Amino acid sequence: MGEMIELGDHARGYLAVPDNGAGPGVLVIQEWWGLNPQMKGTADHLAENGFVALAPDLYRGELAGHDEMDKAGHLMSTLPPERAAADMSLAVDALRDHASTTGSTIGAIGFCMGGMLSLLVAALRGDAVGAAVPFYGYPTGDEPDWAGLRATVRGHFCEYDDFFPADGARDLEARLQGMGKDVQIAFHPAGHAFMNETDPFGIHDAELAAQLWPEVIGFLHAELS
Repeated sequence: MGEMIELGDHARGYLAVPDNGAGPGVLVIQEWWGLNPQMKGTADHLAENGFVALAPDLYRGELAGHDEMDKAGHLMSTLPPERAAADMSLAVDALRDHASTTGSTIGAIGFCMGGMLSLLVAALRGDAVGAAVPFYGYPTGDEPDWAGLRATVRGHFCEYDDFFPADGARDLEARLQGMGKDVQIAFHPAGHAFMNETDPFGIHDAELAAQLWPEVIGFLHAELS
């Protein structure tokens, strides 16, 4: 359904547009594997549900297979934060300015590493990002500057997650709510990457994913339309 487009001079992204040619914009941010077919499929799924979806290729062509966890970890840990922020900001502008995008703000959804980055881009581009849906990923290490976060955040995290433990997500929710941010996180009895239908860790929860997708789509339409 979608196609690769240029974002500035060095970055690219996968753009999927709904059949009717218009809809609210949603930024789709990759897992640590890279912009693989599954992530492009997520953008396609959003387009099928009425959104203009853009997934920036933050690794700029690099990918890791599900049997290459060391490579995935290396790609994530060596991704320059400044470059990732710049590429996401380019994607925000490209999406907001696209002729097919309706509304004054866009959404951001991300999974794993992308869940973390969806929160960061919402804080970085509070002028443009009005809704964020992070799945099982949050910033670790130094506390980000949350002053610019204006988006309504509805996160989905796992009770059984060795990568991003639930206690860390609960702490983040409490801190952001204490700053007056509109943040709510749901915790599910599942493991990391339960939404990924290609099942990299053998714990995909098809029933839970089928339950959550309509909720996520409804939330994004309500916030962005």
